[in-house]
Amino acid sequence: MKLGLAALIVGYVLSQFYRAFLAVLSPVLTADLGATPEILATASGYWFLAFAAMQLPVGAALDRIGPRFTASGLLAVAAIGASIFASATQPEVIKYAMILIGIGCAPVLMAAYVLFARLYSPAVFGTLAGVMIGVGSLGNIAASLPLSAAVDLIGWRGTMWALAGLTALTACAIVLFVRDPARIAHAHRGSVLDLLRMPALWPILIMMAACYAPAAGLRGLWAGPYLTDVFGADRAEIGRVTLVMGLAMVVGNFAYGPMERLLGTRKWLVFGGNAVVVVCLLAMAYRPAAEGAMPMILLAAIGLFGASFPMVMAHGRAFLPPHLTGRGVTLINLFGIGTTGVMQYATGRLHAALSPAEGVINSAAPATPYVGILLFYAGLTMLGLVVYLWSKDRTD
Repeated sequence: MKLGLAALIVGYVLSQFYRAFLAVLSPVLTADLGATPEILATASGYWFLAFAAMQLPVGAALDRIGPRFTASGLLAVAAIGASIFASATQPEVIKYAMILIGIGCAPVLMAAYVLFARLYSPAVFGTLAGVMIGVGSLGNIAASLPLSAAVDLIGWRGTMWALAGLTALTACAIVLFVRDPARIAHAHRGSVLDLLRMPALWPILIMMAACYAPAAGLRGLWAGPYLTDVFGADRAEIGRVTLVMGLAMVVGNFAYGPMERLLGTRKWLVFGGNAVVVVCLLAMAYRPAAEGAMPMILLAAIGLFGASFPMVMAHGRAFLPPHLTGRGVTLINLFGIGTTGVMQYATGRLHAALSPAEGVINSAAPATPYVGILLFYAGLTMLGLVVYLWSKDRTD
């Protein structure tokens, strides 16, 4: 099973990569295919929406079929999507490729979470979930400076073909090495509706919907255009800044688990971390064109404190009945990933609405669209925090 978990971790590394790599590829995709920021925002949003749309079917499959074939079969679809991306000649093709990649990445993390929930003590679920995301965030890091170097070496098409091959090999490893846990016999099979009737879950679901979108949106999509438009950054500089933010997200994912044990609370740890995210978003919006290292520091802080995804998942997991574990973790994930996909699309439209009109010089400052996006994310997170106040703390 160790090899199986290792294969799932590699699969999650790829999933993290695919949700974040467009920020670095945006300049070359614009130059080669004419992909505008709005098109790339839509493509990124399609990834998240496809990922989210698969969560409920994936949850049922994890409970009924098991993690092994659910994860391996769908990850093969991601390999097909990466191949289509590599051969794209029109920007619209990127959208369809991202849909397939999103579908294929949908089960990997949840397959590991089901194994954690079934094989280990509930008290360590949050730590294991954080470690999984922390190690998987190597994909986030790979989608920064290393990706920029790979594109310089073999081009963006060559890089995508290599990723398609690696994704296919990982799918094969999962089917070979993952072993499904024993089935749980239960008189009532249950459904997602049973989970939605649990009042304790709803504040957690809303918090999940609010907490993941800012860091994922900025790291995976808007950091590149923001640095280019406001500071004139090239691909290498974008790679350096996104690398720092990615490393901060890794540290955050590892830190939330030990902090939970130190503080003895999940609710207030999540609340405090995301309150800091709001402060950082408002600070960036107040001085979007600040000189020096301040933009990078604030982006890193958003990544660090915004890495509360595994702790929110652990908070929700504590309320799930055992026979609905697969459906439960995918439902929570649906709220996080689904909202992020909608926000990618919404911020793309917001960017287009606040950008200078075509052919009109200086009709808006370069930072104006990004101020709107930052304030949008800040408002979303504050709304989540208000609802989360009504949640019940539980630490197993």
